[in-house]
Amino acid sequence: MADTFGPVSRAKGAHDVAAADCGTDEGGSRKEPIRVLVVDDHALFRRGLEIVLAQEEDIQVVGEAGDGAEAVDKAADLLPDIVLMDVRMPKRGGIEACTSIKEVAPSAKIIMLTISDEEADLYEAIKAGATGYLLKEISTDEVSTAIRAVADGQSQISPSMASKLLTEFKSMIQRTDERRLVPAPRLTERELEVLKLVATGMNNRDIAKELFISENTVKNHVRNILEKLQLHSRMEAVVYAMREKILEIR
Repeated sequence: MADTFGPVSRAKGAHDVAAADCGTDEGGSRKEPIRVLVVDDHALFRRGLEIVLAQEEDIQVVGEAGDGAEAVDKAADLLPDIVLMDVRMPKRGGIEACTSIKEVAPSAKIIMLTISDEEADLYEAIKAGATGYLLKEISTDEVSTAIRAVADGQSQISPSMASKLLTEFKSMIQRTDERRLVPAPRLTERELEVLKLVATGMNNRDIAKELFISENTVKNHVRNILEKLQLHSRMEAVVYAMREKILEIR
């Protein structure tokens, strides 16, 4: 396995605080090794990670999975401290699996380790509960460093992705400020229902079941919402709707 996956930077923010209970003693050193579940659809890549992490005395790989569905089952059974997971996998992707893993193993922290540098994947992963988003270009040493940092309550995002995140947030603020002089566009009752469910973190399939409509109909509603609000992502639509008091989440 090559000794590079690129640089990792720490994204400081609300999550960048010491965890209340992260298995450390009073001196700050860990009592128990960090238990890691490795999830990737490539067996060779999983094996490479296991070999790399086995060299770290304070990190223990307790299991592996080849897709998101298997990852949820393994997380429920093993209750790992960290889930190191790819974004795009067969059967069930990593982002979709995030929410379920947080339900069956609430204390587990999820780091996405992926080749995807798509902003949409980054936003959806963070919204689904991921604490880290790293590109596979990072070095093997930085993987273990990132695992320790997230286990201690910090957030980890590859520099290039952090830059995209900041740029998008700035654009969101600028676009919102520009629209304050324009009356908020009118959404239909059904569009408001869909937007409210999007805000709770539901995916299109779950929204379709909740509203007894087809998944394609949900997709059409989401597309119409974004077009009416002149926005680019589901996350941006929710932020805008709450800010403009179109929608209030209780």
